[in-house]
Amino acid sequence: MSNSFTTWQARFEKLRSNKFFEALVIAIIVISALVIGAKTYDETTKVEQWLLYLDIAVTIFFLIEILIRMAAERSLLDFFKKGWNVFDFLIVTASLIPMDDSEMVLLARLLRIFRVLRLVSMIPELQMLLSALVKSVPRMGYVVLLMFIIFYIYAAIGSFLFHNVDEGLWGNISLAMLTLFQVATFESWATAVLYPAMDVYPYAWIYFLTFIFLNAFIFLNMMIGIVLDVMQKESALLDLDNEEGDVAQMQGLRNDVRDLRAQLDRMEAALAQTPTAHSTARRNPR
Repeated sequence: MSNSFTTWQARFEKLRSNKFFEALVIAIIVISALVIGAKTYDETTKVEQWLLYLDIAVTIFFLIEILIRMAAERSLLDFFKKGWNVFDFLIVTASLIPMDDSEMVLLARLLRIFRVLRLVSMIPELQMLLSALVKSVPRMGYVVLLMFIIFYIYAAIGSFLFHNVDEGLWGNISLAMLTLFQVATFESWATAVLYPAMDVYPYAWIYFLTFIFLNAFIFLNMMIGIVLDVMQKESALLDLDNEEGDVAQMQGLRNDVRDLRAQLDRMEAALAQTPTAHSTARRNPR
């Protein structure tokens, strides 16, 4: 029984690591995303039944795929030790909610949207990018805090200086911060914000240019630098994991070759003893 389980586990593990199988899973995830997007068009009402069948087929495929990945592990606990496996399991389990006219139909549709995120769990490079983004958030928080302080100071100054220019833009500090956010994103800031202020205060350009220099160049580049630094570290960790995986694979191949050689040696020894046994039998007939 143990040998049979090990054999099937090895087969499932080989299937899970198969590049064609991984490509098929990625293709099905893309098809699932396209089905979800197609349902948002009114023109698809004519083929709504076919889309429902396709959604059911995708759900069944995901269920089989997650069962194969679970069976490929040596123990079920090893499967749930990985966060992405837990995420995939929850998404697939949530996809089993029936898409009927019940009160759960909206929840089921919302949960099916998150199946697109399974692309992240299937592609290590996307996992690295997402991990780098998450790990960058704490360090970026200090930059955001400093940006808020600069926004607040400039908004207070702008509210004091330009409130008589346009009450809708500079009437209070909240409106002034929203106006500065528009300036920081370069969304029609010159014609809507800069030129009206310069009509009243010709040197207003100094205020806006210094603000843009601080936010659009310094703080933005600081955030980019933080993300790039974390991405570089995550990429190094990913390369290290790949090297360890290759080493483990090579060690496994060496062990297999060693076992195969031992079996061949035993077979050669058995074949060498067989003629001796026959000759002894011929010399000493009964």
